[in-house]
Amino acid sequence: METVNEKAVREKYARLTRYLIEKNITVTTMESCTSGQIASLLTDTEGASAVFKGAFITYSNEAKIRQGVPADLIARCGVYSQETAAAMAEACREAFDADIGIGITGSFGNADPENEDSIPGEVWFAIDSREGTIGFHSTVPPQPSRLAYKLYMADRIADRLIAVFKSPV
Repeated sequence: METVNEKAVREKYARLTRYLIEKNITVTTMESCTSGQIASLLTDTEGASAVFKGAFITYSNEAKIRQGVPADLIARCGVYSQETAAAMAEACREAFDADIGIGITGSFGNADPENEDSIPGEVWFAIDSREGTIGFHSTVPPQPSRLAYKLYMADRIADRLIAVFKSPV
């Protein structure tokens, strides 16, 4: 079982947040399966309020739609899709007029009985900026807890953010 080191993830986010503060890059999130974990990790660093604009936890389809994800996109592509992750990232970035928006959707340990496109362990996320949107897919191995699933994905997202910014983090 591939698990993640919580302390290492927290340290990575502290370095990432300090970098965002140094470069004055604002960020926001729209999270589903991670339930605000990314926002929490970003704001655990002193001074994060200078760059963290806010977040949406959109666990249900209804919440995603209310926050700007087109209902027809969810109907056409599925809630667990790259297209929905991209729409989430775009919607939150635009809502807060941030430099970066992060959208994440997927299923962890169990299938979602409300959505037939749910495949346990399959997660999509996107990073949206004023220059465009980059999408990613991750297959999450079984984890010992919900927190471990969230931290696993947080670690993957941090790695992509660091790569996008070419950050020395």
